[in-house]
Amino acid sequence: MPGSSFEVAADQAGQTLAALLRKWLPGQTWSQVRKLIAGRRVQLNGEIWLDDVRRLKAGDVVEILVKPAPAPTLIDQIVIRHIDEHIVVVEKPAGVSTVRHPLEREWLEERRLLTPTLDDLVMRQIGLTLPKKKHDPRPRLRIVHRLDKETSGLVVFARTVEAERGLGIQFKRHTVQRRYLALVPGRVAKQTVRTNLVRDRGDGRRGSTTGGAGKEAITHIDLEEQLPGYTLLSCRLETGRTHQIRIHLAELGHPVCGEKVYNRKPGGEPMADASATTRLFLHAVELGFTHPVTGEKMHWDMPPPPELRDQLAKLRGGK
Repeated sequence: MPGSSFEVAADQAGQTLAALLRKWLPGQTWSQVRKLIAGRRVQLNGEIWLDDVRRLKAGDVVEILVKPAPAPTLIDQIVIRHIDEHIVVVEKPAGVSTVRHPLEREWLEERRLLTPTLDDLVMRQIGLTLPKKKHDPRPRLRIVHRLDKETSGLVVFARTVEAERGLGIQFKRHTVQRRYLALVPGRVAKQTVRTNLVRDRGDGRRGSTTGGAGKEAITHIDLEEQLPGYTLLSCRLETGRTHQIRIHLAELGHPVCGEKVYNRKPGGEPMADASATTRLFLHAVELGFTHPVTGEKMHWDMPPPPELRDQLAKLRGGK
């Protein structure tokens, strides 16, 4: 059992994690599989999962660990770059989800802090307590965009309905400045990538399609620095689709260093990654918009965190 890995088949989609574990692990009782999940020994698509009633979809991968995964270190201080009555802009570290999965939004404080998300941490830091009862009426942070769990960088949350509406309009009109740094293998020329993205390109992953289906995705790619065997790219989002930069770069044949999802062609083997990067090398370095209430022009830059700067220093040392 320990070290086992299972993929959810089409006819198993919609069943709960606990129910499928009982099928995959003959002889295990409901109590035993729930204990396995609560004991941090079950991963869902590479992440520790603690919700035994999560309904899975076809293609989800469940892995049983030999030893319990260590409990996450609760981050004491998220860097807040700006806060006022209507918005808060923060620096997101890698390894933390921006917001909760919709199925987890009713979780109460004790359960949330087992796997805290960025909005949880920011709420606690600015003095807002997490829900201690269902349908808690207290204020919450309002989500207007997000970064992937393994991506670091600048994030804005709305604190009022008015700000949420105003920022939402700017994101919809593509007037928000969003620039990312991405390290990829090989040489990549300056270009603009325009494709239509769909949720399933044929192997359960998001990707580009032809024929007019999907949503338009536009990424402007520029050269930031040429390094031995690698290129540091500056990627500006015109649209903001899920995993857009990661998909576009992978489809160009240059997946982001540390990529574990889009590092293969449909049905193919993973592409080799010799970068030895400790995380996905994708960082939201720039964020700019018009304040949704005051109309003030606002802009922030955030340098890459130490682990990414160290990676670049090693590559530069190889020149």
